[in-house]
Amino acid sequence: MEEQSPTRPPWGNWVKTLAGLLAPTTVLTALLLYFGFAYTDALYERFGVDAATLGFSTQDYLLRSAGALYLPVGTALLAGLLGVLGYHGVTAAGRAGSPLLPYLRGAAIGLTVCGLLLFLLGLLGGFRVWPARALDTPLLLGGGLLLVLYGRLLRVKAQGQDYPVGRELPALALVAALISLSAFWAANAYAHQHGRADARYLADRLWLRPAITLDTAERLYFQHPDVTEERLPVAGPEQRFRFRYQGLRLLAQSGNRMFVIPDGWRADQGSVLIVPADPTVRVAFRPG
Repeated sequence: MEEQSPTRPPWGNWVKTLAGLLAPTTVLTALLLYFGFAYTDALYERFGVDAATLGFSTQDYLLRSAGALYLPVGTALLAGLLGVLGYHGVTAAGRAGSPLLPYLRGAAIGLTVCGLLLFLLGLLGGFRVWPARALDTPLLLGGGLLLVLYGRLLRVKAQGQDYPVGRELPALALVAALISLSAFWAANAYAHQHGRADARYLADRLWLRPAITLDTAERLYFQHPDVTEERLPVAGPEQRFRFRYQGLRLLAQSGNRMFVIPDGWRADQGSVLIVPADPTVRVAFRPG
């Protein structure tokens, strides 16, 4: 009597598909969060503010990472689209026995060799054998591994075979881990580079930030040539605010705290004042 193989539950394929979709989505979300924090840290580091003290939420970091990632993410998606088209083209040629197969196999081997050379160049850059910039090393390492893996895949498909995933699973897992590490490394380098550039731009153009007039109940002793302190006339014992400060800009706000900066802030002169956004202060925004 022939033994019947156990049937797979009807929801098995759905679970497998869902896991395949959630895994890259989780990695992408973590990458965006990491980029947002690194970018914020580099941006406010120029003003002497630690990103951890800002207390931004997860949504804030995701939104801050969006604007700076259009070009690199678009480039990566375009490269992925070209890779998918190449994969299906080689697969179809391998099944049909196309006369172009020898050339396709040669191209696949060429991609693998180029990937190995890029990976080796990244290793040498990581060990400072040549003057690699912060973004060069992770891109060379991750891109080289991707080319090696892609070239190997195309070569197998050009032979009309299926990729031996089960046999090479440990190696594939290691390569995936190294590529993920390179992606986070590259995100960190690009975020710091972009954050420092935006910080320099903002420091030279503080007029882009909102100008504020700050009324307080107590004197702040905030000494800066561009900040004017005015004692408000006392109209009665119930008057809450006694001092007015002008020449300030709102650098950032998070929760119930405002980070205020002098209008003429410079790296060698000026500091950032943290003001509570509560009834103890009154803030008026004004143009310019």
